[in-house]
Amino acid sequence: MTTARQVILVVFISLALVGLGLLLWTRPVTTPPTNIPEPEPETIIEGIPTEVSPYRTVGTSVEGREIISYTAGTGSTTILFVGGIHGGYEWNSSVLAYEFVNELEAGTFTVPENIRVVVIPTLNPDGLFAATGLTGTFTPESVPENDAHTTGQGRFNANGVDLNRNFDCKWKPESTWRSKAVSAGTAPFSEPEAAALAKLVSEIDPAAVIFWHSQANAVYGSECEAGILPQTLSIMKAYAEAASYAAVPSFDAYPVSGDAEGWLASIGIPAITVELETRTSSEWTRNRAGVQALLNLYTNGKQ
Repeated sequence: MTTARQVILVVFISLALVGLGLLLWTRPVTTPPTNIPEPEPETIIEGIPTEVSPYRTVGTSVEGREIISYTAGTGSTTILFVGGIHGGYEWNSSVLAYEFVNELEAGTFTVPENIRVVVIPTLNPDGLFAATGLTGTFTPESVPENDAHTTGQGRFNANGVDLNRNFDCKWKPESTWRSKAVSAGTAPFSEPEAAALAKLVSEIDPAAVIFWHSQANAVYGSECEAGILPQTLSIMKAYAEAASYAAVPSFDAYPVSGDAEGWLASIGIPAITVELETRTSSEWTRNRAGVQALLNLYTNGKQ
């Protein structure tokens, strides 16, 4: 016989089941989205070379002009060439550097397999602009008539500092150019142009550095406190003989302090100064022969 308690239990369960059914029937159905894109697999492209420009900005001048370098060759031995350290006063040294770059780009001057050539056409772009109004690549024909080679205009940077007196070899705040006292900056490498060259030298560790100047018709060796490096004499003689310049181991026309070549000698890097015969010609044919002779030394291991 069914008791009242059993009846109540059955009714309670029935109501619970009905309630659960109503809840499930009224609950919204959530459909998973179908428009989520599948993650794309990582694309790996192999064997496609990345083109790297041979031109590079290695620093900026006092007035913000770029100091550009050009690199050719991939060898383990680096030779650095620097023009225009005295800007517009020696603008033909920059023309010479650009003519070298033009031949490297055209492939008419071949860099030996074991050599890398780096060229800075103009280390003092503010000085170049001050005397000529020119920036970037230019030719002798594009240089306006000026008397910078007699007045000295454009020799210094925009701070009035002789950059070739701003390096760390016997540096002092005032140095000499001919019979004149010139500013050498507030400290070695105080000028951004000199600091840019020092930074580049640290990065590329050149086996030798060649500076183009004018005008003395000679190739000079370099020295600091420890004297002339044996390799300096070798590259000086090879370049001078091939280019038909006089070879002068040590500059002694007047006292010089803080010069870039001397600083390089002090850190064990041979450096020479090639002084062109005039201030109006690049003398590229002569210097082409000199450059080739120097590279041959480092190709044949006779430096």
